[in-house]
Amino acid sequence: MTDATTQIKDTITKNDVVLFMKGTKSMPQCGFSSRVAGVLNYMEIDYADVNVLADENIRQGIKDYSDWPTIPQLYVKGEFVGGCDIITEMMLSGELDTLFAENNVKFDKEAADKIREANG
Repeated sequence: MTDATTQIKDTITKNDVVLFMKGTKSMPQCGFSSRVAGVLNYMEIDYADVNVLADENIRQGIKDYSDWPTIPQLYVKGEFVGGCDIITEMMLSGELDTLFAENNVKFDKEAADKIREANG
């Protein structure tokens, strides 16, 4: 097991929600990362952010780990959920609310509803 794989497993095991992204949750450095972080921030999700631009081994390692070619990548309770398009679809359909609720992840339901209203 590589150091990157060990670090990734450790991060997704110790945190209920993890976003591997370009940049940080307070300063995303790509549009796709910004969109997902924006949704999570607006919903007041407590999540760990991992800046893949800070470590090339993690940047490639997360793609290998999930067998998913793009960043950002969202994990909930150790399970890979998806990238920007999947998270956006899940947000708009209400599936993301359900996923968080089923995994006992606190979120602002009113904020989630406002996102859907604004995009409906």
